[in-house]
Amino acid sequence: METIKCIKERRSVRKFQDRKVPHEIINEIVDAAAYAPSWKNTQVTRYIVTEDQGKMNKIADSCVLGFEYNIDTLRNAPALVIVTMIEGRSGLEKDGSATTPKGADWGVFDTGIAAQTFCLAAHDKGVGSVIMGIFDENKVSEVVEIPEGQKVAALIAIGYPDEDPKAPRRKSVSDLVTYAD
Repeated sequence: METIKCIKERRSVRKFQDRKVPHEIINEIVDAAAYAPSWKNTQVTRYIVTEDQGKMNKIADSCVLGFEYNIDTLRNAPALVIVTMIEGRSGLEKDGSATTPKGADWGVFDTGIAAQTFCLAAHDKGVGSVIMGIFDENKVSEVVEIPEGQKVAALIAIGYPDEDPKAPRRKSVSDLVTYAD
């Protein structure tokens, strides 16, 4: 798929067909997402995939702060990707000192780049996705075991789309860009 076309056509999908995404396809998506840039190539993003509807229902019931869109999405999705980041690497030097005023917060930026790269790769493979940010990290960690030294950055529901969402209105380029000379 052409890059610009993929960017412009990818949508947040919240309704999925009742069919699993093969692990081979998920692995191909993660392989592509591994090429997302990161601070000094630290590659801090990790992906924990669950297809266990019981766990996804538990996350829907107790971890998404009552946000109805996420509850419905999780109940409908064939799989959930818990995107985590390794703490204490991105934005920091080997001795742990911060390179920029952003310090360790840079990891969230790196993980965001990786999550969007994941979603674009998924779209290219015909897999729908939606990045969900409304959740209680500690409660998610109670439902799905998160490895020590990692923290939950985002949730991504994935599956084959059962909807074709239209693009919401976008701001014009003149609203988005300023040239400072």
